[in-house]
Amino acid sequence: QVHFVESGGGLVQPGGSLRLSCRAARMITSTFNVANMAWYRQTPGRQRELVALITHDKTTNYADYVKGRFTISRDSSRKTVYLQMNNLQPEDTAVYYCNEESLTRAWGQGTQVTVVS
Repeated sequence: QVHFVESGGGLVQPGGSLRLSCRAARMITSTFNVANMAWYRQTPGRQRELVALITHDKTTNYADYVKGRFTISRDSSRKTVYLQMNNLQPEDTAVYYCNEESLTRAWGQGTQVTVVS
């Protein structure tokens, strides 16, 4: 069983929205509740980059290029982290992954987001 199961990606036009979900499949609830979680993204030929972070106490932080457009949230009862993405732009096209901030767990398969006219 993988550590993280990402879903919700798809094909949208510029200005559109998507909501990504990430279920922490192998984390027990108590571990999830104290973990800082993050969304990352990767495009071909580039390193994976941090998009948004949410701490165990729900403090959030965002990469400059998504501030005001993306919102990260978490639901402990579902061991799930969400990324609401609004006003998507072609440069947001990437595979999106979630993981703990500590990056001690294996990556999931990610979910593809494609923004095209």
